[in-house]
Amino acid sequence: MTTVIEQEAKKDGAAAVDRALAIVAALEANPAAMSLAELARRTGMYKSTLLRLLASLERSTLVVRRPDQLYALGPFAFRLGRAFEATHHIERYILPVMQALVEAGTESPSFHVWHDANTRLCLLRLDSHHSTLDRLRSGDLLPIDRGAPAKVLRAFRNAPNGTADVPLIHTSFGERDPACAAMSLPVFGAGGTLVGALSVSGPRERFSAEALDRMTGPLRDAAAQATRALGGAWPERALVRAA
Repeated sequence: MTTVIEQEAKKDGAAAVDRALAIVAALEANPAAMSLAELARRTGMYKSTLLRLLASLERSTLVVRRPDQLYALGPFAFRLGRAFEATHHIERYILPVMQALVEAGTESPSFHVWHDANTRLCLLRLDSHHSTLDRLRSGDLLPIDRGAPAKVLRAFRNAPNGTADVPLIHTSFGERDPACAAMSLPVFGAGGTLVGALSVSGPRERFSAEALDRMTGPLRDAAAQATRALGGAWPERALVRAA
């Protein structure tokens, strides 16, 4: 029978893991290495707590301390990323359809995945051939409650292949950035699980009704091709564009 002391020890251990992952998340979200003081401000932890957890993260090489005493993600983080890619084959199958969208003259394609309850991750991004572009790069963390890809991720995250009354195409106009617009569709994997949201985005003034109609077909074909490549089944139903 589990004692109160054992239960408390388990809670303490889980809390330590949560705090360690919060450190890793803070480093992942910041483009530059961070000082101990910066990590304390970002995570809300005491420096003494940070130093203890950072020592464990350094031993696993998930985090490294540089000669200038700044902290950054270490080689094990890179290996985790490569393992994720190898497991899910996302880049191998998504990048070709994104490149096809660029060649078809669409706005800039990107691929987004769920990150946490508040954010989504732009996993992949290619620039279009247009002279002016929206500001978006691979690795960017973006809000989960604004933007066309966010709508797709929320709509299909817990619904295999979605349901007949959920539109496949979602759009946004100035939600995340007042000057930008986007259109997005889901990409499914085996068993109808949502893999991510394939999107095209760019300056809002170029997202006229005619432009949306012109890009809908290529974007749908790209999402369907990626879905089949990842072992999923594309839902063959009428395309309805949600606002």
